[in-house]
Amino acid sequence: MLEQPRFGQRLKELRRMRGLSQAALVGDGISTGYLSRLESGARPPTERVVTYLAKRLDVDLSAFDMPPSGTTLAQALSIAASAECEEAMDALLDCLDRTDRTDCTDPLLRWQALWMVARRWNKRGDKTRELVCLEELSRIADELGLPELRCRAWVSLARCLRSTGEVNRAINVASCAVRIAKESRLSVSDTGAALMVLVSAEAEEGRLPDARAHVDELIELIGDRNGTLKAEALWSAATVRFRQGDQQAAGEYLERAIDGLDSYSDLTLWIRLRLAAASLSLQSAPPRTGTAAERLKEAESALAFACTPLLAQELLTLKAHLAFEDQRFTDARALLDELHQDELLLTYRDRIRLGVLDARLLITEGRLRNGLQQLKELGEEAHRACNVDLSAEIWRILAEALEHTHGPLDSAGS
Repeated sequence: MLEQPRFGQRLKELRRMRGLSQAALVGDGISTGYLSRLESGARPPTERVVTYLAKRLDVDLSAFDMPPSGTTLAQALSIAASAECEEAMDALLDCLDRTDRTDCTDPLLRWQALWMVARRWNKRGDKTRELVCLEELSRIADELGLPELRCRAWVSLARCLRSTGEVNRAINVASCAVRIAKESRLSVSDTGAALMVLVSAEAEEGRLPDARAHVDELIELIGDRNGTLKAEALWSAATVRFRQGDQQAAGEYLERAIDGLDSYSDLTLWIRLRLAAASLSLQSAPPRTGTAAERLKEAESALAFACTPLLAQELLTLKAHLAFEDQRFTDARALLDELHQDELLLTYRDRIRLGVLDARLLITEGRLRNGLQQLKELGEEAHRACNVDLSAEIWRILAEALEHTHGPLDSAGS
């Protein structure tokens, strides 16, 4: 009845059901290393340890006799929703992995569980796992036929696709979400979110007239409302205006977004708006490095309270761009090296622009041929991804670099 590995599996399940880490469960009685070996099945349990763990878990000894995997999806979902801890989310993931969607008696429960898991991967910047969740979310929502769930799943899917560089598919998915929202007369929040992701995808692919028309529709839809949706809509308008070449209007929209949102409403968005303002300043002609530095300082001061790995990488990326524009090339290279110590969680666009920065640094460091070749490859990649304005930006930088070398790429020195 207390044989391994079943005992270890059941022990791990009970611990996760209560939202406890290994350190929280062991207390002063045993070590976390010993508990880990128990859970993995590497060590047999003793009577003393079983009694101690039962007391710590507040269960009868008979609880260990129950077979593992007894937690239902509804139980795991309820625990994860109320505990808000990594252990509870891990338990929910285990339950989803054990439960095939065809065996789930209530697809609504599976949809809600997948929604929570997708948000977890989004926070961590794990786009691969997030995309898998969102693909299944969209299928379940279509089967259920609930317009609210269909719209929200497709909006999230389109947003994930855009960030990974699948812009054309993102446009198609976002267009469907907008159609569902309008046909079903969904809320301003749902309709606005659908329009917003459509605008961002259209702008990414260079469909600026379409993006301009949809972002104007979005601003009109929101009207006098305030809050996060208004701030995000103004941010979208700023992005479109900037890519249309109207830097002044873009700056005005972004400043309105920043001024209209306090940090208590949504601290993460508050930070992201300042990162966006810094990025816009650095991409302006000429770059406004002073303004960018101020916005980055504001964002960095708040990261201690709402830091995620993705936000930290976005901040480091912009600091590297700022250092390059200030001609602090050694600092820029150091920041770039720091970023590459971990897996990059940045969006497709930010990763490409980081590669461009690396290429420009190579050129300043005397590795001309490597830098020029890298720019050429990045321009071709952006072109293949139908990212028109990003591709044009890279070709412009490459042309300027070639002009400074007074010769074609093939004759550039190493």
